[in-house]
Amino acid sequence: MTPGPRNLITDVPGLLVGNAADTRLRSGSTVLTAAEPFTAAVHVMGGAPGTRETDLLAPDRLVAQVDALVLSGGSAFGLDAASGVASGLRAAGRGFAVGGMRVPIVPGAILFDLLNGGDKGWSTNPYADLGRRAFEAAAPEFEIGTAGAGYGAMTATLKGGLGSASAVLANGMTVGALVAVNALGSATVGAGPQFWAAPWEMGAEFGGLGAAQRYPQEEPKPAKRTGEATTIAIVATDAALTKAQAQRMATAAHDGMARALVPSHTPLDGDLVFAAATGARPMADPVAESFALCHAAACCLARAIARAVHAARPLPGDLQPCWQARFG
Repeated sequence: MTPGPRNLITDVPGLLVGNAADTRLRSGSTVLTAAEPFTAAVHVMGGAPGTRETDLLAPDRLVAQVDALVLSGGSAFGLDAASGVASGLRAAGRGFAVGGMRVPIVPGAILFDLLNGGDKGWSTNPYADLGRRAFEAAAPEFEIGTAGAGYGAMTATLKGGLGSASAVLANGMTVGALVAVNALGSATVGAGPQFWAAPWEMGAEFGGLGAAQRYPQEEPKPAKRTGEATTIAIVATDAALTKAQAQRMATAAHDGMARALVPSHTPLDGDLVFAAATGARPMADPVAESFALCHAAACCLARAIARAVHAARPLPGDLQPCWQARFG
């Protein structure tokens, strides 16, 4: 495997990502979309998820493809970001055809960032507007770190953020990951700068520091209260996958989350992974190629998580230091 040219999920041809954030709110939203609908699935491993329209992603549901996937801050309020994306898609004439109507299919997931120091005293829910702005900003290039759904994210010890990474497989297929890191756990080992994801780093994409020489053995204690965490992600490929195969890729990608965040999948996190498949590349050997895609998805997600924390930047009023300020 080698990184794609951008080292972003948009190295999967046809995919676009848009971010929008509000500085005073200290929160934001991120959308992944494409010119055409794509196959999608989801797998939840955390104990406190917040989601919209994820039931329809099950392999036995009627709708086979979606128009966009949304990651957002804002806890339950942030679910309205998907409404803004749906409005943008409707204006573009997109959506599932029902008689003479089109209904955009926009599953989403949220993280909790309501206690991060931002101004949350709104009179009108701001997330529909953030979702619409993120959709309108969708492009092949996008910012990581303190951006989009990761704008106000935190981890146990350092600022979180939005991360992405990609890999091109030997068979030519591309895999990418997009993640908003707001974990109860930590992306770094102990009090040092090394990332748990170091064994999967490509080049020096998050500092090139290598792995820590010794891993701490003490029992971790939750540094956040119930409901304040959650890491939400999307893994994507240009392979032609069924919903069941996409769901298996999402399930396998959780391994990458566990490699990069310690602890992960706790009862207090809502950890979730969406999978997206554009279908541009048919699989010649579904068993062997699905095996490779699942492994690549886990590796990409681990790298994307570390890149999110590594790229976070300081802002006035931060409640936590960013990696760059402490170690960079």
